[in-house]
Amino acid sequence: MNYETARKLLLGQTIATEENPDALLTRMKQGKPPVPGQITSILLALKVVFEALKESPSLDRELTFALYQLSVKTQQLFIAGRRVGVDWPPLLKEDLVRIALAVESIFSGVWQTPPSGSF
Repeated sequence: MNYETARKLLLGQTIATEENPDALLTRMKQGKPPVPGQITSILLALKVVFEALKESPSLDRELTFALYQLSVKTQQLFIAGRRVGVDWPPLLKEDLVRIALAVESIFSGVWQTPPSGSF
């Protein structure tokens, strides 16, 4: 996966389109879990974006907003879903933390890993 493909994938996970009706944020707003492989693809795309931008002094606004939504909004939707009884997949919370750490890595320029035993 190259940077442009990764960027497009991440943007596509925040807004449902005809090309991608299963955007992660849309699914979570509907109380639906991610489709199989969706989180893995997002994490891979985040790593590609990190590698491409780790030396960059700035990020573009559209990508930054998508990263914010993937790291913060998904966790808010997870909590809201739990409050109304959504039965999320067992590892989704940990996956969302991994996404947030990857986004933090992109913002900081230093790859973050979860502390051992944090899950």
